[in-house]
Amino acid sequence: MELGKQIKKYRNDMSLTQDELAEKVYVSRQTISNWENGKSYPDINSLVLLSEVFGTSIDNLIKGDVEIMKEQVKNEDIKKFEKLGQVFGVMLLLIVISPIPLIYFLGFVGIGILIALLIATIYTAVLVERKKKEFDIQTYREIIAFIEGKKLDEIAKSREEAKGHIKRYCWHLVREWLHWLSQLYLCIC
Repeated sequence: MELGKQIKKYRNDMSLTQDELAEKVYVSRQTISNWENGKSYPDINSLVLLSEVFGTSIDNLIKGDVEIMKEQVKNEDIKKFEKLGQVFGVMLLLIVISPIPLIYFLGFVGIGILIALLIATIYTAVLVERKKKEFDIQTYREIIAFIEGKKLDEIAKSREEAKGHIKRYCWHLVREWLHWLSQLYLCIC
């Protein structure tokens, strides 16, 4: 991506060290190094600070990167997360559907299978989150939204709302599953 080259160019033009620039944008020197080497990408707040420090627009900083970001978000979303999402969906479905038959037919062994299934489902959810972080999907989405004219408050608000919905849904599923499990256990005993 071009942003790393742009940051390095502007930093050198202003005769700033990585430490000095890091201090101005409230990050570590290592973060600046990672940005310059293309190992990571700054979030939208850091881009705003960089544009202010360099006295240029965000458009100038990320020129050429927006199309690459859009393509990467699209490709990574479709290819990487589709499979994991399908696996996660099937596992959630199994957690909802399988308690009654497993416990009824297998008793305590069924409870063990359900616990293993729950652990595997949680592990799959963690994998999905790691992939999102690995490919900076959330950061790229924020930058694209910002370029398309959305305000930072709207971007942050929509992100927090999505997190809240997901957390509430997951806790609801866990509560329901535990309730069903306890009811089935009482019926069997």
